[in-house]
Amino acid sequence: MNKTRKDDQRREWKAHWPMVVCCFLGFGFYSIVPNALGLFVEPLTTEFGWSRTEIMTGLSISAVTSIFLSPFVGGLIDHWGSRRIALPGLVLSGVVLASFGLANGSAVQWMMFWVCQSLVFLLIKATVWTTAVSGTFYAGRSLAIAVTMCGTAFAQAIVPPLTQWLIAAFGWRHAYFLLGFGWGGIALIPAIFFLYDARDRLRKSDNDVHTVIVKDNPKQPELPGLTLREAIRHPALIRICIATFIVMLTGIGILVNQVPILVESGVTREYAAYLTSIYGVSGIFGKLATGWLMDRFEAGWVGGITLGLSGFAFLLMLKQVDSIPMIIIGLMVIGYAAGTKLQICAYLTSLYGGLRNFGKIFGIMSSAIAVGGGVGPALAALVYDMTGSYSLFIYAACILSLVAAYLLFGLGPAPKEFVPAPVVNRQDGTSSIPKEGALEK
Repeated sequence: MNKTRKDDQRREWKAHWPMVVCCFLGFGFYSIVPNALGLFVEPLTTEFGWSRTEIMTGLSISAVTSIFLSPFVGGLIDHWGSRRIALPGLVLSGVVLASFGLANGSAVQWMMFWVCQSLVFLLIKATVWTTAVSGTFYAGRSLAIAVTMCGTAFAQAIVPPLTQWLIAAFGWRHAYFLLGFGWGGIALIPAIFFLYDARDRLRKSDNDVHTVIVKDNPKQPELPGLTLREAIRHPALIRICIATFIVMLTGIGILVNQVPILVESGVTREYAAYLTSIYGVSGIFGKLATGWLMDRFEAGWVGGITLGLSGFAFLLMLKQVDSIPMIIIGLMVIGYAAGTKLQICAYLTSLYGGLRNFGKIFGIMSSAIAVGGGVGPALAALVYDMTGSYSLFIYAACILSLVAAYLLFGLGPAPKEFVPAPVVNRQDGTSSIPKEGALEK
């Protein structure tokens, strides 16, 4: 990396680090539900007599809703900007998450809670935060996305022990109230002051813009990239989509059920809740390390190696291993790899699809993410209900992770015209994207 690019990265971070913090907190809030749900399984089963499949099926409802609406929300983000979507999304998501504490044992009511959750959480999902970061950072985009994605790793580290403590101290109902209003408020306040992406800044001031303005449409930024029709036919983007679906299916399936899986391996429930913190901490390191590597080396190979490692680590979670040190090693490796899944998808999508329709394209990716993330936990729970063990799901996860790695290895080089060099204002650190084709000239 040359000195000019390093200087550009420093200027970008100096100018826009508060926005990255907002995205970090917002995405962490989005990640509460899958990280906390496993801790609510036992109290919900005890109070209402529900099976694990009934409890986890709500994530599938969320996935189905997200399949159809994620591209639509991506289009809204492309048009309105991240701020106008994220702020009401944070408010509504906090209220809906807290409402789970009002469950009365009715399966219909429980599913209705999940329908509401699936709708409002679309407004704070990864597309919102990655669009804001991708349209603001250019020289250091991968690392900026990595820090944003650390929000979910932070949630993986904090939410399980926090939820366990809240349930033990206040009961599961108040735990939902505190998670919804507490974390939701923490994410909302800084977003009000600092969450402005490229389109938001364009509306705010003509002098603080990160894009080139089109003469015929002064309100619409000209960004390099594929059309939506081109994107859905692009071989590299298809590979990224399939690999991401596989990783979400296996990774979220194990993440949501990690406490029961650890208990099955002979770990106490309380100790399992704290062991999952290793998963989250490793995820933070994985995101930052992968972000640094992808800014310097072939992104597809970095992603493929990272995802392939998780396939071997899954085997250490089998109850036959029966070794706490090996389980800890497995959690560290799985956490490292799993922490990068959305980051890899977002960064590769921006490289191979460009920024012109990033919201729509990543919205389609989010549909695959939603399907995998929603079906995975329910499928793992179903395997347990049918076989009395998670082993079959873990074996399948190992094989599928290697398939995902193979898909990323074959991506090929990214189009150079979609990776514009930043033109940095030396005064305030802001950047502009050169017009499409300018690099070729």
